[in-house]
Amino acid sequence: MTEQNSELIAGRYQLVERIGQGGMGRVWRGLDQQLFDREVAVKEILFPPGMDDGDRAALLRRFTGEARAAVTLSHPGIITIHDVVEHHGSPVIVMELIRGESLAAALRGRGRLPVRRVAEIGAAVLDALTEAHAARIIHRDIKPDNVLLAKDRVVLTDFGIAHLADATTKLSHSGIVIGTPQYMPPEQLEGKRPTPANDLWALGATLYHAVEGHPPFAAEGLHALAVAVFTRPHQPPVHAGPLAPLLDALLTKDPAERVGAAEAARMLASVLRASGPTVTPPPAPDGSAGTGSAPVPDGSAGSDSVPSAPEEAPPGTPAPRTATVLDSGSAADAPRRPVPDRPSEPPVPVPDRPSDPRVPVPPAGDPVTLGMPATKLGPGSRTSARRGALTRRSVVLGAALATLAAGSVLTWTLTGDEDAPGGGGAAGDGKAGSSVTVVIGVDAPLSGGMSAMGVGIKNSADLAVRTANETRHVPGVTFEIKALDDVADPARGEANAARFVSDEKVLGVVGPFNSGVAQTLVPPLARAGMAVVSPSNTNPVLTLGPDWAAGTTSRPYSTYFRTVTTDVDQGPMAAQYLHGKAKKTKVYLVDDTSAHGTTLTKGFTTEFTKLGGTVVGTEQVHPAELTFAGLAARARSSGADAVYFGGYYDTAGRLSQQLKQAGVTVPLMGGDGIFDQQYLTANPKAEGDLATNIGAPAEESAAGQDFLARYRNAGYPEAAGWYGPYAYDATWSLIEAVKGVAAANGGALPSDSRAKLPQAVARQSFDGVTGRVAFDGNGDTVNRGLTVYAVQGGAWAMMTSGPAPR
Repeated sequence: MTEQNSELIAGRYQLVERIGQGGMGRVWRGLDQQLFDREVAVKEILFPPGMDDGDRAALLRRFTGEARAAVTLSHPGIITIHDVVEHHGSPVIVMELIRGESLAAALRGRGRLPVRRVAEIGAAVLDALTEAHAARIIHRDIKPDNVLLAKDRVVLTDFGIAHLADATTKLSHSGIVIGTPQYMPPEQLEGKRPTPANDLWALGATLYHAVEGHPPFAAEGLHALAVAVFTRPHQPPVHAGPLAPLLDALLTKDPAERVGAAEAARMLASVLRASGPTVTPPPAPDGSAGTGSAPVPDGSAGSDSVPSAPEEAPPGTPAPRTATVLDSGSAADAPRRPVPDRPSEPPVPVPDRPSDPRVPVPPAGDPVTLGMPATKLGPGSRTSARRGALTRRSVVLGAALATLAAGSVLTWTLTGDEDAPGGGGAAGDGKAGSSVTVVIGVDAPLSGGMSAMGVGIKNSADLAVRTANETRHVPGVTFEIKALDDVADPARGEANAARFVSDEKVLGVVGPFNSGVAQTLVPPLARAGMAVVSPSNTNPVLTLGPDWAAGTTSRPYSTYFRTVTTDVDQGPMAAQYLHGKAKKTKVYLVDDTSAHGTTLTKGFTTEFTKLGGTVVGTEQVHPAELTFAGLAARARSSGADAVYFGGYYDTAGRLSQQLKQAGVTVPLMGGDGIFDQQYLTANPKAEGDLATNIGAPAEESAAGQDFLARYRNAGYPEAAGWYGPYAYDATWSLIEAVKGVAAANGGALPSDSRAKLPQAVARQSFDGVTGRVAFDGNGDTVNRGLTVYAVQGGAWAMMTSGPAPR
């Protein structure tokens, strides 16, 4: 097409000016001469170069048919398509002209966006996608270029290349896959039939880019990018805050495990309820939308969006929240005044097992290999096998990249390197002396922000299984693990439990990592009578019941155990350290209203006052609060010589920094919720602050050192992490229980082995790599060890380690 005024498209659409061009389209601002010169956007689809006539004709039919189907969509979040025509053999889509800018232009001009604004954009796009999916239309190319930010709307565009879910025709034999690799899920890169799950991944990648300022996968070149999408977890989000669980859920590699639209909508709504209102900032000095020029994509990433005309006023972005604090008296039980601007809904919490500050997140360039087969391998064998698997993948990927680079399209088939099922009979087949396979399930976050520790848990469970097999610890039994990824998302718990229960070889489960997942995973496992031993859950409700804080305990799940102590012990441990070692006698108490936070402050208060200390002020804050000026003033006037905080590192980091800036130069101490590397990186005033952590470092005992040496010799590329030794002991408690059940049945596993295993676990008592492994009547460990850390020289340094106060 040209921009000559004499040329009309379809006899009615006059081109005025070209406003954008990308890898698959050119866009003009035009006038509809049959509707009083109404302004429209006119988009010509550009075919990939080198297509033969047959494929070109088939692609023309597909684009035309799908765009016409999209005409039926009517939704404020979906761009309105007025007409679909052909011009010189190319499809042309005529649509409404949006005045505003693309999300891509906003990110280029202003950098990453605030969490609330990203949540607003996500909710609008998700609502639009829900409408499209209900009409059986898959977009297939969600990306920042295709999200338009109008003055009062967020609009999704480019349904012209969408794929109808019920389409029966395919583009000949070439299998062309259309989309933008930075935002495409593994199954779309693989060329599989598109489903709504494709769009949800792309939405997650788009929102990740919006809140973090870069796409979720960083790689040099298309080959490395494709390898990263297929084989590695996305980079853990740093700025996402309460959006992080949703991003992890959307960027789940297996589409069957990916969060659905309804649950994603609920998670977005929760983020919006927990954050402050959005206000519109003043316009840019030149009066344009934002700080950039006209919102035309640069096309550097194969952009083919429909650019929009410049907007008179920029889209709204959120302003910082005003500080929200509570008045306090001089005593711990002083009445607390409600805060008017605090959201009524509970906040979306930071995951209740923060990342181990001693375990760095694997860099994007390092392959992440999860687990090992249950056979005996030398230190070099695993490396060779792993290298071979990657080589096979590289051959397949390399064959596809020429197509991808030439036309922004991609086609290949990738075969997974799944381990073959183990041989032998099912557990409990009752045959003495026969080889049976017992599977131990592992539920942990193997992708997402908590994956560094989740993979360490899985590897440690694998090491226990390998050790049992190599030493023939249970004669006639071969152990394997079955690891499921929960992304630290409670929404995954019930589905993973169902998968464990349905596998007759699974007799018990190690995990989950965080208490939130435990609350959805443990109940269905308990109903099925399956033993589950967690190496890291700390919520006392799981073993003591919902009324434990009032002094009434009851065991909710007779099949649930854990090898670490609970939050009940963290507060008293902190109180003893502050009063006895740090010689602090007056403490200002703050918590974030979460169950974790209030448990810590309750235990701290009881122990600290019993020791003779005084709580000189008590407040609660909301995790979304950004400033604490009033709280700092009250803490300073109280004469406190320490602040104890119950909550998580994101809020604690802001609080610590602002206290120091206000002249409250006393240490802030918290629980394992603040024992996180991000507490240090986001808080330049952290020096001298303190935290308790569950358990003890493995390096501090001979058994722990032996475990770490065997772990290294096994060749696992990832660190065991803080909870790896506890996962090893949790797995070994199940192995010992299997041995006990078999011994009680003449050396063979009975048909009801799964049902017998919980009682066998309850009877266990042995010296593990973390100390004595045994459980009390509630399923809690009898080895209630904790460690106190202090920030010294910008890093966490161990101060003391020992048993919790009795």
